[in-house]
Amino acid sequence: MSRFSLCSLALLTPLLAAPALAQGPWSGSIGAGLMMTPDYLGSNDYTSRAVPDIELNYGDFAYLSWRDGLGINLYQQQNWTISPFLGFHVGRDNEGNISAFEKVDAGMTAGVRVSYQPNMWRYSLKAQTPVTGDVSGYKLSLNANLRQQIAPKWHMGITPSLSYSSSSWTQDMFNVSARDSAYSGLRQYQASSGHLRLGLIGSVTYQFTKHWNLTGVAGATQLTGDAKDSPIVKQVGDATQLLTGVAINYSF
Repeated sequence: MSRFSLCSLALLTPLLAAPALAQGPWSGSIGAGLMMTPDYLGSNDYTSRAVPDIELNYGDFAYLSWRDGLGINLYQQQNWTISPFLGFHVGRDNEGNISAFEKVDAGMTAGVRVSYQPNMWRYSLKAQTPVTGDVSGYKLSLNANLRQQIAPKWHMGITPSLSYSSSSWTQDMFNVSARDSAYSGLRQYQASSGHLRLGLIGSVTYQFTKHWNLTGVAGATQLTGDAKDSPIVKQVGDATQLLTGVAINYSF
């Protein structure tokens, strides 16, 4: 099957499932997008990827999200919510200048999220640790999210974020072992501490029917610390990571 056929299938499958989900107790949106992202975290080469775009809620009890994982709202009081969840870390598919590196397998994470929404802004603090795959340690993420109508049928969103990956997480993603150095020509490298990642994502959504909308997304992430100093980033990559894309969704 061609790459075009696979991308088409990945895009169509969630869209075909959307009306069926709308008949049950779920609410939210389901759709698909086409994103342009770095080949791996720290890369300066980009590739297009077909991705699902899912934001579902099972009443006030549970949620399923492409970004936030599968979680249960154990505590909800006024503006506060506490949710344990299962998520996903992407690992590293080695391409281009690091194609000879040992692969870092993706896997599941387990964590807890604390959210606070006093007004139009929603703030959340998330802590997670891998339970499968080749990454260890933990990651902390803090973000704020604003979604607001700017004109009839038009909405905008903005999400600034800050995350910290522990030394173990940073080492698994950015170390250059003696083997990797010998095969790639990059200098050997051992990260000694964690790193911060700063991000900003903006979106514009057009609601062209009662249930269907189209969203454009653009954003940037900046790597710092021992991740930025890794030869994977410093010699053959880029500490500034960009993304852009478009998604179509069915809301119910």
